[in-house]
Amino acid sequence: MVDNSDERRAARRGPTRRAILAGGVATTAITGFPYVSRGFAAQTLKFWQFYAPGGGVATQDKWFEDVVKGWNDSHEVKVELVYVPNNAYMDGTKLPTAFASGSGPDLFIISPGDFLRYYNGGVLLDLTPFMEQAARDDFFPSVIANRMVDGKIYGLPYEVEPMAMYYSVDAFNEIGLTDKDVPKTWDELLSVAKKLTNAKRFGVLFETSPGYYQNFTWYPFLWEAGGDFQTKEGKSAFNSPAAVQALKFWQDSIAMGVAPRKPLGGGAWDSVPNIGSGYCAMQNVGIWAIAQLREGAPDFKYGIFKLPTPPGGKYITIGGGWAFVANARGWNPKAAGEFCAWALGSPNNGSAERIVDWCTKAKSDMPPTKSALEGGKAAFQNGFLKVFTDEIYPGARAEPRMPPPVYKAISDAIQAAQLNGQSPEQAAAAASDQIDAFLAGYKGAPIL
Repeated sequence: MVDNSDERRAARRGPTRRAILAGGVATTAITGFPYVSRGFAAQTLKFWQFYAPGGGVATQDKWFEDVVKGWNDSHEVKVELVYVPNNAYMDGTKLPTAFASGSGPDLFIISPGDFLRYYNGGVLLDLTPFMEQAARDDFFPSVIANRMVDGKIYGLPYEVEPMAMYYSVDAFNEIGLTDKDVPKTWDELLSVAKKLTNAKRFGVLFETSPGYYQNFTWYPFLWEAGGDFQTKEGKSAFNSPAAVQALKFWQDSIAMGVAPRKPLGGGAWDSVPNIGSGYCAMQNVGIWAIAQLREGAPDFKYGIFKLPTPPGGKYITIGGGWAFVANARGWNPKAAGEFCAWALGSPNNGSAERIVDWCTKAKSDMPPTKSALEGGKAAFQNGFLKVFTDEIYPGARAEPRMPPPVYKAISDAIQAAQLNGQSPEQAAAAASDQIDAFLAGYKGAPIL
């Protein structure tokens, strides 16, 4: 477990007066992450995210602007939104580099996949003291668990994002397929994709760019085949027939020529330039694509189906989603913690309504709280949100949280098999050896 020594507690209290006066940074030997000192003249909490101001989706930009305005209108300490482009935020080094140099933001958003980087680095503020018990209990246990350590909450999610398969109705009709031909197995998916592939269109699309998102989208196929990345004893479980099978499935889609080596737009999370434009006929993408297509391709006709399964496999999808977190070493951690709780963890201050608006209007997601699910009931029982509510989401497993070296070993295996032609057996074995070597000396928070 993470060290709770006096040195760590002192670090969490923030920079020394000397550091503040110098406008510099102080570091701790424990984590290697400096903490920032901007000086108390800057009475503003910097909030880094990839939505606002001026983000690519007007409804999501406005939601963030409205949340911050609601806080700023009623609190002395203000919040300022700082926009970081999506790709630079998710797969770049901007955020960890900022913390390493002592200029990390006061507030930011993280996915479960990258939680341990910041928790183990001593960056994340315990948000539990800022929340009433009823607010803590409002979060679904399966959603909040990977944001918790030792019963304390370090991140407040505002969405859950299960993955599915989307298909073009026109592409299906063009070759005489109907919704009865929707693939139910991995083999059927590749077979249907082959029929849908032509000189101008790929049959299916998976993520090919390395990063946390690619791992996120691949994990369900590992799980469906009966695999995992860690045993109950804390050792690697990655060198398994299931991992080999899942790696080969993605490899086959490229080798057969039915899936592209590179998605269009921002990546495979971006539906409008890919399936919406006709670049592919089926796309592995999450619930957020409903809003993307609604905004960016309103005339596009599509359907949604559950992830197909391997022989003898069980349907599983993944439930990810981003969360507000506060920097324990910012210039005003107390105000940062209060903001997170006010925005997402305090139903009396409108948290449920904010989450409903995000999940049903600004974007398209499943809610992380019981109150938001009840408050948005009408929306979740209509259209494609109903498909996710009734068919997709019930099979969701929480997104794993793991330290960067474990994530990287798996990412390298996916890349080696999918794009570089390495045998899935070799890729799985190499990744497993790397994971075991790291886990042998790991002393951070539990990997989930």
